[in-house]
Amino acid sequence: MNEPVRRFAIENDKPKCFCGVTGAYGSDEAALLNYYMLHALQHRGQESAGVISRDFDGDVAHFHRYKGEGLVTEVFSNFEDWGGILKGDAAIGHNRYSTTGSKTRRNIQPFKVKYHAGNIAVAHNGNLTNERELRDRLEHEGAIFQTTSDTEAILHLVARSKASQQIDQIVEALSQLQGAYCLTLLTDDAMIAARDPYGFRPLSIGEKDGAFLAASETCAFDLVGAEYLRDVEPGEVVVFDREALETGEPKSIRLPLNPDLFRERKTDLKKHCIFEFIYFSRPDSAIFGHNVDKIRRRLGKTLAEKHPVTPKDKDERVIVISVPDSSNTAALGYAHRMRKQGVNARFEIGLIRSHYIGRTFIEPGQDRREMAVRIKFNTVKGVLKDKIVVVVDDSIVRGTTSRFLMKLLREAEPKEVHMRVSSPPITHPCFYGMDFPSREELIANKMGQNVDKIGEYIGVDSLAYLTHEEMLEALYDDDPTHFCTACFSGEYPTEIDFTMTKERNEG
Repeated sequence: MNEPVRRFAIENDKPKCFCGVTGAYGSDEAALLNYYMLHALQHRGQESAGVISRDFDGDVAHFHRYKGEGLVTEVFSNFEDWGGILKGDAAIGHNRYSTTGSKTRRNIQPFKVKYHAGNIAVAHNGNLTNERELRDRLEHEGAIFQTTSDTEAILHLVARSKASQQIDQIVEALSQLQGAYCLTLLTDDAMIAARDPYGFRPLSIGEKDGAFLAASETCAFDLVGAEYLRDVEPGEVVVFDREALETGEPKSIRLPLNPDLFRERKTDLKKHCIFEFIYFSRPDSAIFGHNVDKIRRRLGKTLAEKHPVTPKDKDERVIVISVPDSSNTAALGYAHRMRKQGVNARFEIGLIRSHYIGRTFIEPGQDRREMAVRIKFNTVKGVLKDKIVVVVDDSIVRGTTSRFLMKLLREAEPKEVHMRVSSPPITHPCFYGMDFPSREELIANKMGQNVDKIGEYIGVDSLAYLTHEEMLEALYDDDPTHFCTACFSGEYPTEIDFTMTKERNEG
């Protein structure tokens, strides 16, 4: 009997991007602006996309939704289909990669409901670490959930609030959440952007022709020609309404710190996800107050300082290549610093990546993982043959793709192959919006964090990672305590239900 056809995810050996959120208020092209901004944030989620807009019939607000599975270009392929549906001067959008909840159509965001105070829609980037507790309590109180996403709990909390004003209902709901969330919300009267008190994920505010925009990354503003104004601060709720359009100043509200959730009532709880700099965010974005490209170059330079590859013959050339595209700038930084240190090093394009393979391919054979690498990458043999090659990558998760990639590089007959990684070994799963495997699947744990053993498995002449301390040294003058490094250290900023990992992987 023939083996059944299987699907294999091309990006299976990298941390999966979580989600991207957008919003526009005060523009007759609000839905179109969200559509373009979602294009810019496509890297943050490729499973589905959706937009909800709001318009009025007299004084009555109406919400309109268009969503689907696939990339933005697939979901919104025909403007005639969705352009006439998504009417109004306010809209929010969402790109999704499922970190919690199953991959079903009903989980595609934004979500919307109508309740006693009016309409409300929400788009969420992050993970709620107390979602199980919230869901159990809400179901016990009679709530009926329509999805398996943690985001739906936010809407139930808003609808059950006893506060008289809708914005107060939203603030009360958010004060009960634990974990990571960046939100854009849409109501009958306003668009709202909110960020958790730790500020795990980035969220920015922009302006275009008098309209206000919100997006997970500033590259979304660049695409639509908008001006970046500022970040939404950790623990801040920003309200865009008619008064904000008139004055140019949206209302800012600080979330109260719930003593049941935050034992330390600090004014500064910052725990920015350091992986946003290492891998997730686009290099042309500015997040957490810094340009992503510059941070990645600094990581590469630090990697060269601490872990150089020095040939026995000082005049022999070292070829530095990246694993495109996320490690491009780190590799540039590595090559630059090696030259400063007197090594005859040069950055070259040694791997060509195909950008036309889609999200999955069908491969019925036994070697589908190796074939996935070959479909995605090919070597430039003239660059690599008989050379000392340093491969710079941003991270290693399971190690399977790295192993196949090194086998592919060996076929180009380099003299030596060394690998340098611009982050420490990943030893723990993430509960704040990244989809890492369970600890048992992480190669750093499987190999007992023995770097030489990992290098032998991958098939390189030498392997070196940045250490935790070296990584933090590369971050300008920022307080290192302002970053979440739990995936490297196991020190989580919040209480964690560790059964979440198993459930998420089964979802």
